[in-house]
Amino acid sequence: MTEISRAQSIDEAKARIKQVTAADALSGMSADTVLLDVRESNEWNMAHIPGAVFIPLSEVEEKVESLVPLESKVIVYCASGNRSAWAADSMRQMGYADVASMAGGIRGWVDAGGEIE
Repeated sequence: MTEISRAQSIDEAKARIKQVTAADALSGMSADTVLLDVRESNEWNMAHIPGAVFIPLSEVEEKVESLVPLESKVIVYCASGNRSAWAADSMRQMGYADVASMAGGIRGWVDAGGEIE
C-alpha cells in the first residue's frame, strides 16, 4: 500500500467511526469501559494504560470477541490514533455498537494527565 492510499484508507476509517479525545475518554470513562490497546508488544511493554486489554491490530478480528463482550463500551487506542481507527472500524463492522478510537493515542492520554504503567 502506498503512503497516499494508506492515508486515504485511514481517513476513510476515521470518517466511519466515532473518535474521542483523550480528555473526553478520561472524563467519560465508567467502570465498565474497556480500553483496548492495539499497538505492538514492544510498545505495550514500554508503557500502557492500567487495566487496558492488549490485542495487536493484526489480531483484533481474530481475538476481540473472546476478550471484549460485544455490548461493551470500548475505547481503542494506539500510539497516535491511526491503527486504533482501523481497529474501531473493524469492530464496528463486527457488530460493536459503542466503540470509539482515541484521537492522539497514548501520547494524547499522557498529555491529558492519564496514568500509564
